[in-house]
Amino acid sequence: MGFKLGRHSKAELKGVHPDLVAVVKRAIEISEQDFTVHDGLRSKAEQREYVDRGVSWTMKSKHLKQKATGFGHAVDLVPYINGKLRWEWPAIHLIASAMRQAAKELGVKIRWGGCWERLDNSTLNTEIMVEEYTARKRRQGKRPSLDGPHYELM
Repeated sequence: MGFKLGRHSKAELKGVHPDLVAVVKRAIEISEQDFTVHDGLRSKAEQREYVDRGVSWTMKSKHLKQKATGFGHAVDLVPYINGKLRWEWPAIHLIASAMRQAAKELGVKIRWGGCWERLDNSTLNTEIMVEEYTARKRRQGKRPSLDGPHYELM
């Protein structure tokens, strides 16, 4: 523990809602896993490119400036392991746990892309949250849309 946000992460947080920025800043302090803010506020052109490449699913992304507040309401936090960005679930779960604790401490409601449910209001292990979400989607005949690095304001 005792990680700090780097220059790139701080730049990615510009334009993100202050409540979510506060949660991310607290999470990096208490996290057992180092991470970087891979994405914060996106332009419409950037979002269109992500949708076209299949990296994002919608042009209604909370990464875009929201009309109600003028801020982006989402961040993607990617584990930083041995000097590299790694999309690995064990590390993603550690970050989710830190984000949950930080959100609870600060009273901020957040949804996690690992299960698309409110993270700060749950006491379930994050692995179980992902398993239950995946099973529920499969029972519905749908493919789960797992996005473990994604967090958004509710």
